[in-house]
Amino acid sequence: MPRLAASVTMLFNEWPLLERFEQAARAGFRGVEIQDPYGESKEGIAERVRSHGLAPALMNVSPAAAAVPGREAEFRAGLVRALAYAEAAGCRQLHCLAGVGDGEQAEDAFVANLKWAADEAPAGMRLLIEPLNTRDNPGYFLHGSAQARRILDRVGAANVLLQYDFYHMQIMEGALAATVRAHIDVLAHVQIGGVPGRHEPDQAQEINYPYLLDLLDDLGFGGWVGCEYRPAAGTLAGLGWARPYGIGPPAGDDPA
Repeated sequence: MPRLAASVTMLFNEWPLLERFEQAARAGFRGVEIQDPYGESKEGIAERVRSHGLAPALMNVSPAAAAVPGREAEFRAGLVRALAYAEAAGCRQLHCLAGVGDGEQAEDAFVANLKWAADEAPAGMRLLIEPLNTRDNPGYFLHGSAQARRILDRVGAANVLLQYDFYHMQIMEGALAATVRAHIDVLAHVQIGGVPGRHEPDQAQEINYPYLLDLLDDLGFGGWVGCEYRPAAGTLAGLGWARPYGIGPPAGDDPA
Protein backbone atom coordinates (compact mmCIF):
# COMPACT_ATOMS: atom_id res chain seq x y z
CA MET A 1 0.00 0.00 0.00
CA PRO A 2 1.59 3.32 -1.05
CA ARG A 3 2.11 6.00 1.56
CA LEU A 4 0.38 9.02 0.05
CA ALA A 5 1.44 12.53 1.06
CA ALA A 6 -0.59 15.60 0.13
CA SER A 7 1.25 18.53 -1.39
CA VAL A 8 -0.13 21.43 0.65
CA THR A 9 1.24 23.74 -2.01
CA MET A 10 -1.04 22.33 -4.73
CA LEU A 11 -3.85 20.56 -2.83
CA PHE A 12 -6.33 22.12 -0.40
CA ASN A 13 -5.50 25.57 -1.72
CA GLU A 14 -9.12 26.52 -1.10
CA TRP A 15 -7.77 27.26 2.39
CA PRO A 16 -4.84 29.39 3.64
CA LEU A 17 -1.61 27.43 3.99
CA LEU A 18 -1.74 26.90 7.74
CA GLU A 19 -5.29 25.54 7.49
CA ARG A 20 -4.41 22.99 4.81
CA PHE A 21 -2.72 20.65 7.29
CA GLU A 22 -5.98 20.05 9.13
CA GLN A 23 -7.81 19.45 5.86
CA ALA A 24 -5.18 16.95 4.70
CA ALA A 25 -5.39 15.04 7.97
CA ARG A 26 -9.21 15.00 7.90
CA ALA A 27 -9.10 13.52 4.39
CA GLY A 28 -6.92 10.66 5.63
CA PHE A 29 -3.45 11.75 4.54
CA ARG A 30 -0.71 10.85 6.98
CA GLY A 31 2.02 12.81 5.27
CA VAL A 32 2.42 16.20 3.62
CA GLU A 33 4.81 17.79 1.19
CA ILE A 34 5.48 21.42 2.10
CA GLN A 35 7.24 22.69 -0.99
CA ASP A 36 7.17 26.35 0.01
CA PRO A 37 6.86 26.87 3.77
CA TYR A 38 8.83 30.09 3.82
CA GLY A 39 5.92 32.52 3.91
CA GLU A 40 5.18 31.30 7.43
CA SER A 41 7.44 30.92 10.46
CA LYS A 42 9.18 27.62 10.95
CA GLU A 43 7.51 27.38 14.34
CA GLY A 44 4.07 27.85 12.79
CA ILE A 45 4.65 25.15 10.20
CA ALA A 46 6.03 22.76 12.81
CA GLU A 47 3.05 23.31 15.12
CA ARG A 48 0.50 22.53 12.39
CA VAL A 49 2.34 19.41 11.31
CA ARG A 50 2.54 18.06 14.83
CA SER A 51 -0.91 19.06 16.04
CA HIS A 52 -2.51 17.15 13.17
CA GLY A 53 -0.31 14.07 13.47
CA LEU A 54 1.25 14.46 10.03
CA ALA A 55 4.64 13.38 8.76
CA PRO A 56 6.48 16.14 6.84
CA ALA A 57 7.61 14.17 3.80
CA LEU A 58 9.40 16.86 1.77
CA MET A 59 10.39 20.51 1.60
CA ASN A 60 12.04 22.44 -1.23
CA VAL A 61 15.25 24.41 -1.04
CA SER A 62 14.60 27.89 -2.42
CA PRO A 63 15.77 29.53 -4.64
CA ALA A 64 16.14 27.15 -7.57
CA ALA A 65 19.83 27.77 -8.12
CA ALA A 66 21.80 24.59 -7.43
CA ALA A 67 22.94 24.25 -11.06
CA VAL A 68 23.39 27.95 -11.82
CA PRO A 69 27.05 29.05 -11.90
CA GLY A 70 27.60 32.24 -9.94
CA ARG A 71 24.66 31.66 -7.58
CA GLU A 72 26.42 29.33 -5.18
CA ALA A 73 25.99 31.71 -2.24
CA GLU A 74 22.23 31.91 -2.85
CA PHE A 75 21.91 28.13 -2.98
CA ARG A 76 23.92 27.71 0.21
CA ALA A 77 21.89 30.33 2.08
CA GLY A 78 18.70 28.66 0.87
CA LEU A 79 19.91 25.28 2.09
CA VAL A 80 20.74 26.66 5.53
CA ARG A 81 17.25 28.17 5.80
CA ALA A 82 15.62 24.95 4.57
CA LEU A 83 17.57 22.90 7.11
CA ALA A 84 16.24 25.14 9.89
CA TYR A 85 12.63 24.68 8.74
CA ALA A 86 13.15 20.95 8.28
CA GLU A 87 14.66 20.56 11.74
CA ALA A 88 11.77 22.43 13.35
CA ALA A 89 9.13 20.29 11.63
CA GLY A 90 10.99 16.98 11.68
CA CYS A 91 11.30 16.76 7.88
CA ARG A 92 14.07 14.48 6.64
CA GLN A 93 14.01 15.20 2.89
CA LEU A 94 14.90 18.38 1.01
CA HIS A 95 14.57 18.84 -2.75
CA CYS A 96 17.50 20.82 -4.18
CA LEU A 97 16.10 22.50 -7.29
CA ALA A 98 18.60 22.81 -10.11
CA GLY A 99 17.29 25.97 -11.75
CA VAL A 100 17.75 27.18 -15.32
CA GLY A 101 21.06 26.33 -16.94
CA ASP A 102 22.81 24.29 -19.61
CA GLY A 103 26.08 22.61 -20.41
CA GLU A 104 29.12 21.39 -18.51
CA GLN A 105 29.47 24.47 -16.31
CA ALA A 106 25.92 24.04 -15.01
CA GLU A 107 26.49 20.36 -14.30
CA ASP A 108 29.78 21.07 -12.56
CA ALA A 109 28.10 23.72 -10.39
CA PHE A 110 25.29 21.30 -9.56
CA VAL A 111 27.68 18.55 -8.56
CA ALA A 112 29.82 20.92 -6.47
CA ASN A 113 26.81 22.37 -4.67
CA LEU A 114 25.38 18.93 -3.97
CA LYS A 115 28.70 17.69 -2.58
CA TRP A 116 28.83 20.72 -0.29
CA ALA A 117 25.21 20.19 0.76
CA ALA A 118 25.79 16.49 1.43
CA ASP A 119 28.55 17.41 3.87
CA GLU A 120 26.44 20.13 5.54
CA ALA A 121 23.32 18.02 6.01
CA PRO A 122 22.87 16.47 9.45
CA ALA A 123 22.70 12.72 9.92
CA GLY A 124 19.47 11.28 8.60
CA MET A 125 18.75 14.15 6.19
CA ARG A 126 18.35 13.18 2.53
CA LEU A 127 18.90 15.66 -0.30
CA LEU A 128 16.94 14.97 -3.47
CA ILE A 129 17.23 15.97 -7.12
CA GLU A 130 14.25 15.85 -9.47
CA PRO A 131 14.12 16.02 -13.28
CA LEU A 132 11.36 18.38 -14.47
CA ASN A 133 9.75 18.65 -17.87
CA THR A 134 10.90 21.55 -20.02
CA ARG A 135 7.44 22.27 -21.40
CA ASP A 136 6.29 23.61 -18.04
CA ASN A 137 9.79 24.69 -16.98
CA PRO A 138 11.63 26.08 -20.02
CA GLY A 139 15.39 25.88 -19.73
CA TYR A 140 15.37 23.84 -16.52
CA PHE A 141 18.74 22.13 -16.26
CA LEU A 142 17.73 18.72 -14.91
CA HIS A 143 15.22 17.16 -17.29
CA GLY A 144 15.92 13.42 -17.64
CA SER A 145 16.36 10.33 -15.52
CA ALA A 146 19.67 9.25 -17.11
CA GLN A 147 21.03 12.76 -16.58
CA ALA A 148 19.95 12.63 -12.92
CA ARG A 149 21.63 9.25 -12.45
CA ARG A 150 24.88 10.57 -13.95
CA ILE A 151 24.85 13.48 -11.51
CA LEU A 152 24.13 11.22 -8.54
CA ASP A 153 27.05 9.02 -9.57
CA ARG A 154 29.33 12.06 -9.82
CA VAL A 155 28.29 13.35 -6.41
CA GLY A 156 28.78 9.92 -4.88
CA ALA A 157 27.06 10.71 -1.57
CA ALA A 158 24.74 8.23 0.12
CA ASN A 159 22.45 11.04 1.29
CA VAL A 160 21.86 12.51 -2.20
CA LEU A 161 19.12 10.59 -4.00
CA LEU A 162 16.46 10.67 -6.72
CA GLN A 163 13.04 12.29 -6.55
CA TYR A 164 11.00 10.91 -9.46
CA ASP A 165 7.81 12.58 -10.67
CA PHE A 166 5.78 10.40 -13.04
CA TYR A 167 4.03 13.47 -14.46
CA HIS A 168 7.25 15.19 -15.52
CA MET A 169 8.90 12.05 -16.86
CA GLN A 170 5.88 10.87 -18.85
CA ILE A 171 6.12 14.14 -20.73
CA MET A 172 9.88 13.96 -21.22
CA GLU A 173 10.63 10.29 -21.84
CA GLY A 174 7.91 7.77 -20.96
CA ALA A 175 9.10 4.23 -20.06
CA LEU A 176 8.03 4.92 -16.48
CA ALA A 177 8.00 1.35 -15.19
CA ALA A 178 11.36 0.48 -16.76
CA THR A 179 12.92 3.64 -15.37
CA VAL A 180 11.68 2.95 -11.85
CA ARG A 181 13.05 -0.57 -12.01
CA ALA A 182 16.42 0.70 -13.25
CA HIS A 183 16.79 3.35 -10.53
CA ILE A 184 15.00 1.81 -7.56
CA ASP A 185 18.33 1.66 -5.69
CA VAL A 186 18.55 5.47 -5.57
CA LEU A 187 14.83 6.26 -5.52
CA ALA A 188 13.85 8.14 -2.34
CA HIS A 189 10.62 9.95 -3.19
CA VAL A 190 7.92 9.69 -5.88
CA GLN A 191 5.34 12.21 -7.07
CA ILE A 192 2.19 11.74 -9.13
CA GLY A 193 -0.10 13.83 -11.30
CA GLY A 194 -2.25 13.26 -14.35
CA VAL A 195 -1.08 13.71 -17.93
CA PRO A 196 -2.23 15.85 -19.63
CA GLY A 197 -3.18 18.79 -17.44
CA ARG A 198 -1.49 17.78 -14.18
CA HIS A 199 -4.87 17.07 -12.64
CA GLU A 200 -5.97 14.05 -10.60
CA PRO A 201 -4.08 10.78 -11.23
CA ASP A 202 -7.34 9.02 -12.09
CA GLN A 203 -8.62 7.15 -15.13
CA ALA A 204 -9.22 10.32 -17.16
CA GLN A 205 -5.56 10.62 -18.16
CA GLU A 206 -2.86 8.55 -19.85
CA ILE A 207 -0.77 7.09 -16.99
CA ASN A 208 -1.83 3.77 -15.44
CA TYR A 209 -1.29 4.73 -11.82
CA PRO A 210 -2.79 1.63 -10.17
CA TYR A 211 -0.20 -0.43 -12.07
CA LEU A 212 2.69 1.87 -11.16
CA LEU A 213 1.75 2.11 -7.49
CA ASP A 214 1.52 -1.69 -7.34
CA LEU A 215 4.93 -1.86 -9.02
CA LEU A 216 6.43 0.36 -6.34
CA ASP A 217 5.05 -1.99 -3.70
CA ASP A 218 6.41 -5.01 -5.56
CA LEU A 219 9.85 -3.39 -5.74
CA GLY A 220 9.83 -2.76 -1.99
CA PHE A 221 9.71 1.03 -2.25
CA GLY A 222 9.06 2.34 1.24
CA GLY A 223 9.15 6.09 0.64
CA TRP A 224 6.37 8.60 0.28
CA VAL A 225 4.28 9.12 -2.86
CA GLY A 226 3.57 12.82 -3.10
CA CYS A 227 0.24 13.89 -4.57
CA GLU A 228 1.45 16.96 -6.44
CA TYR A 229 -1.30 17.84 -8.87
CA ARG A 230 -3.80 20.62 -9.55
CA PRO A 231 -7.36 19.59 -8.64
CA ALA A 232 -9.61 19.98 -11.65
CA ALA A 233 -12.67 21.00 -9.62
CA GLY A 234 -11.72 21.28 -5.96
CA THR A 235 -9.50 19.08 -3.83
CA LEU A 236 -12.20 17.11 -2.00
CA ALA A 237 -14.29 16.63 -5.13
CA GLY A 238 -11.34 15.01 -6.87
CA LEU A 239 -10.24 12.51 -4.23
CA GLY A 240 -12.28 9.59 -5.54
CA TRP A 241 -9.18 8.10 -7.18
CA ALA A 242 -7.56 7.76 -3.72
CA ARG A 243 -10.34 5.85 -1.96
CA PRO A 244 -8.63 2.46 -2.48
CA TYR A 245 -5.68 3.87 -0.52
CA GLY A 246 -7.73 5.10 2.43
CA ILE A 247 -7.98 8.73 1.33
CA GLY A 248 -11.20 10.65 0.70
CA PRO A 249 -13.47 13.46 1.85
CA PRO A 250 -14.31 13.26 5.56
CA ALA A 251 -17.80 12.02 6.51
CA GLY A 252 -20.26 14.85 5.98
CA ASP A 253 -17.90 16.65 3.61
CA ASP A 254 -18.23 14.27 0.65
CA PRO A 255 -19.08 16.49 -2.33
CA ALA A 256 -20.68 13.47 -4.06
